[in-house]
Amino acid sequence: LVQNQHEDVKKQLLDLQLQHNSLKLEHRKAVETHNQKYAQLQQEKDSEVTNLQDTVFKLREESKLLRKAHQEVHTQLLSSQAQLEEFRQFKEALQKMPSFK
Repeated sequence: LVQNQHEDVKKQLLDLQLQHNSLKLEHRKAVETHNQKYAQLQQEKDSEVTNLQDTVFKLREESKLLRKAHQEVHTQLLSSQAQLEEFRQFKEALQKMPSFK
């Protein structure tokens, strides 16, 4: 009877060891899959961050160019307004001269 119990316990131990090894392998595969997915997501995130940084840099450069262009247009507008005022004064001066009436 003790011999049979001993054999049963040995068989249970063997079954548990096989089950344990199977679960260990399954766990190792799950961890490996998780690590691969994590590495892939990290790489995608890094790539996205790099792209966003590049976009921010380009937008800043474009903003500088637009500010410069706006300043140039504003300067031209002021110059044109000053020139228009000169022409207006010149026209008034000509109209006051008796020989141009």
